[in-house]
Amino acid sequence: MASTTFDAAYTDGDVDTNFTNLRTLNEIADERFSRRQTLVGGMQASATAFLGTSLLAACSGDEVIGPAEALVNAGQDATTTAGRLVTIAPTVSGSGTATITQVAGPAVTLTGTGNNRSFFAPGVAAATTLTFRVNANNQIDDVNITVNPAQLGFTAVPRNRDDRVTVPAGHNVTVLTRLGDPILAGVPAFANNGTDTNFAGRIGDHGDALYYYGLSAAGMRDDNSSIRGLIVQNHENISEQYLQPNGPTNVGGVRPAAEAIKEIEAHGVSVTEIQDTGNRNWVVINNSALNRRITPNTPMAINGPVRGTAFVQTVASPTGTTCTGTINNCANGFAEWGTNLTCEENWAGYFRRDNSGPGTDNANRTARELTALRRYGVNSSTGNNAWSSVSTTDPIFRRWDARAGTGAATSDYRNEPNTFGWVVEIDPFNPATAPRKRTALGRFAHEGAWLSNLVEGQRIAVYMGDDSRREYMYKFVSDAAWTNADRNRTDRLAVGDKYLDAGTLYVARFNADGTGTWLPLVFGQVPTRPAVGMEPAYTFASQADILVNTRLAADAVGATPMDRPEWTAVNPANGEIYLTLTNNNAGGRPITGTDAANPRSFIAPGGTGSTAGNPNGHIIRIRENGDLPTATTFRWDIYLFGADSVDASANVNLSGLNADNDFSSPDGLWFARPQNPSGVGRPLLWIQTDDGAFTDRTNNQMLAALPGRVGDGGARTITNTNGTTATQATFIGTAATAANLRRFLTGPIGCEITGVDTTPDGRTLFVGIQHPGENGTAAAPDSNWPANQTAAAPGVRPRSAVVAVTRADGGIIGV
Repeated sequence: MASTTFDAAYTDGDVDTNFTNLRTLNEIADERFSRRQTLVGGMQASATAFLGTSLLAACSGDEVIGPAEALVNAGQDATTTAGRLVTIAPTVSGSGTATITQVAGPAVTLTGTGNNRSFFAPGVAAATTLTFRVNANNQIDDVNITVNPAQLGFTAVPRNRDDRVTVPAGHNVTVLTRLGDPILAGVPAFANNGTDTNFAGRIGDHGDALYYYGLSAAGMRDDNSSIRGLIVQNHENISEQYLQPNGPTNVGGVRPAAEAIKEIEAHGVSVTEIQDTGNRNWVVINNSALNRRITPNTPMAINGPVRGTAFVQTVASPTGTTCTGTINNCANGFAEWGTNLTCEENWAGYFRRDNSGPGTDNANRTARELTALRRYGVNSSTGNNAWSSVSTTDPIFRRWDARAGTGAATSDYRNEPNTFGWVVEIDPFNPATAPRKRTALGRFAHEGAWLSNLVEGQRIAVYMGDDSRREYMYKFVSDAAWTNADRNRTDRLAVGDKYLDAGTLYVARFNADGTGTWLPLVFGQVPTRPAVGMEPAYTFASQADILVNTRLAADAVGATPMDRPEWTAVNPANGEIYLTLTNNNAGGRPITGTDAANPRSFIAPGGTGSTAGNPNGHIIRIRENGDLPTATTFRWDIYLFGADSVDASANVNLSGLNADNDFSSPDGLWFARPQNPSGVGRPLLWIQTDDGAFTDRTNNQMLAALPGRVGDGGARTITNTNGTTATQATFIGTAATAANLRRFLTGPIGCEITGVDTTPDGRTLFVGIQHPGENGTAAAPDSNWPANQTAAAPGVRPRSAVVAVTRADGGIIGV
């Protein structure tokens, strides 16, 4: 029979079985061949391949069905892990042509030509056998491939301070969209010297959360397309020193209109088409009809219980049914019906509303209004970037002055802050539609808004964090039960109306025994918020009042203040919910103020009081009672604690981090898509950091993890040291190891790593790099990225950007 040899082009983890009946893979393993050694002699061939650092296991050789002179040999049984490439190359003697079909196990897609067929091993939760039948010349033979749960399939990236994006060996980085890149017709190329204008037609600044939406060849929605799609990305903030020729200016406290409009338009959301020109070589389609910028000046609708109420009536929208724009868009969510959920985070600081002094409007406000304004931090004497100083008549600028006059609310912009702080739903496939603010989900500094796993007949939950120290975790549960028929409707925002405009908002209380309760924020069930310091008691007047002033309602019901709740992620395999708690300071988490869910208060080694509290952050996770998104109780533990493995004590490095996986200030969080093996069985979790307490050792980073389940660790009592000592009991997940947590990527100097997704096939990874060189100046930038990704670019201003990461062998990223 003909011989088949191992193809040396395959890399770690690929399976190419030995298709001769002369020796088994186990016998070859015993001889300890090197990874790609191949011996060929006469009519026999042998081959070995390594899975990471472990030799692939195999059973004894299959018997050939038929007489000894059979014409086909399917090869030897073998073992691999989820996501690895497997090639079946049977031996067929003579002129026979083989057909290969799958006869058992989870269905896979076979590709290839001639007698060879390849597939990616499917995601599994436990060892699973797939059987393939080879038929040639009326002879058949079977081969069994046993697939084990996914393993991390790369070498950890070392900590570093390099001014570039660093990924593991065998991976490639391509810079895609960058700050200022034109995406609409007629917009000139970006000069990157501060003179550029028309950011309503360019990629915005400070790219944050992102999501890939597949497109068909005809440019229509195609959730399974991995070669053409839309990147929808948030643009949270700006590096104003690089947007202007020499940084921002003012004359007597008045900002130039040209500078202010540029800064305003650089915020918001971008929708940009990208295409794979072959072998995962991605390009941006600058003139796509689907390209779009959504900015603080984009018309929007107000939906849900707050629509039409006095809370959102302004001179620009006397009916309170519409509003203008979105800002400080940070994390996001994805709806199964094909829309994007963008989250308005630190919006409050953009408004001028003097809380004291000669410019204050306190005399024109009620005590209730002042309590709410101060609780949300709407108390700046200028507002971020002082946009309201440009004009007292032009609404583009005037609206950022939220001071109340002596007339009615519809005569000024006193309620303009109430039109921000929401989750905003966007249809990326239809640029003609106005985004909708989903007020039923509450108003706060929204981070992630991630949906529960959708099940026919079950109501939908949306999990959310409020990104500020000592704020809360929330859940919204829809009134409507999910129906799969809604998944592919073309009136996508109408589907959002159905599931996101009516339901119950809850806030989480984490109990000391590892349980938790979802507390309903429902009018008639929320008590009066007691007086706090100089603030009077606050009694809620309606459900709209609760939704506009969600933080006050959460205070009133006794929710658990957390260490900066940021992104949420839902495990697609089991529905467990993960929440990053980025950090806290000594004031927010004193040693006398820890609790089981926020158990650490310490001074970072070598630090001072400014790095005290919980400077490295942690990730908490919950399991709903009965695994139901509608549950009102849950169990929880702390999945990971950030720490510096070099000098942190055992009471700080509670997860046992080492040099290959230590991190600080977890922020971005995302589970792999269940459309490919990395998101099935034991899904891959990506963790991104936004840190200032660990950047002396490494730039910000992204890690890949393979989590277990809530309760896979145990109870522990830790000793905190922060001026004095105290103990705190908590619940900690299983320790981090090289097998379940590794650093995959580091970014350039001064950046935050934020925003992550893949193509549906998992073979291209998109990552957002935000504000590189944030501490530099126009004259002396402290980063030159991305211009220097492949070669030095001294003096070039840095730009936020999205990169595409691929494997040189075309495999699935991470496994």
